[in-house]
Amino acid sequence: MDHLADLKKFTTKPINEAAFAGMQKAYALVMSKPDTRYVACSDPAEIERVRENFLKKKLGLKSGDLDGSIKAVCEAMKADRTKSRLTFYYLLAEHHGKLDLFVKA
Repeated sequence: MDHLADLKKFTTKPINEAAFAGMQKAYALVMSKPDTRYVACSDPAEIERVRENFLKKKLGLKSGDLDGSIKAVCEAMKADRTKSRLTFYYLLAEHHGKLDLFVKA
């Protein structure tokens, strides 16, 4: 799968390629497994996992409309039955202004 092409389908902003490359490296193991490669927006446990493990732990977010941002990305990607976790996480990080966390100095 061409992850960059997938991301281009869902974002109108210029892609931060350094951040995207950092995310690809950070989530290489997750993306290599069929059962963790995609985000299931219809699964409440999956939404909780994204909120707790990505938004709170990885991005360090404590407050704000975390569920709302997840729902917004679900809505943006609704036409795609297989929502790439990498694209999903990038869009969330972009939404919350946290892409710099993935850029290696």
